[in-house]
Amino acid sequence: MTREDVFSLIRSHLADELDIDPGRIEEGTRFKEDLEADSLDLYTLVQELEDSYGVKMSDEQAAQILSVGQAVDFVLAHAPSAH
Repeated sequence: MTREDVFSLIRSHLADELDIDPGRIEEGTRFKEDLEADSLDLYTLVQELEDSYGVKMSDEQAAQILSVGQAVDFVLAHAPSAH
């Protein structure tokens, strides 16, 4: 699992979920400010990451993740297969 793998999954999930062009999504893209994602959109992203990578993310942790790059960092730091 590479950083690019995780980024690609997050980007494709957000593009589908929010019906936007994947090209708009970069590591520095902020969920709420740039993508106008709401809490339900972010909840489904967390579910996708938990299902795909086996990470566990509390509501408090999810609330701290404001950008795509931060989500990638979280997965890379917490995925069981990365350790």
